Amino acid sequence: MLRVEICDSAETLILRLEGRFTGDDAEHTRTLAARFAARGKLLVDLTEVVFIDAVGEETLSFLGQFGARFVAPNSYVLDVCERLNLDVAPNGSSYLSGEPPANGDRSGANRSKPRKG
Repeated sequence: MLRVEICDSAETLILRLEGRFTGDDAEHTRTLAARFAARGKLLVDLTEVVFIDAVGEETLSFLGQFGARFVAPNSYVLDVCERLNLDVAPNGSSYLSGEPPANGDRSGANRSKPRKG
């Protein structure tokens, strides 16, 4: 079962997917996203996706061709995105708000650790 939440702002369409991205559900999502994709940026949040079949992978590739960026915070969806050569948003979840991290660090690699005193 798949749940799709659409958040439409002036600049970005965010598709939040939850569950199994497979078969007819993936095809329906492709049709839905294609209708909205021409209006601006497309961000696909895969945070709550637990499984992607071949049809789901084809749909993600299709969305990637539209210039979509993907939020892939866990190893499973990150692996899928890397195999399909999809554009993964750095520091993924912070981009859901539409704003980069406050300190301007997009990689997360330069975060300071608390000192032990």
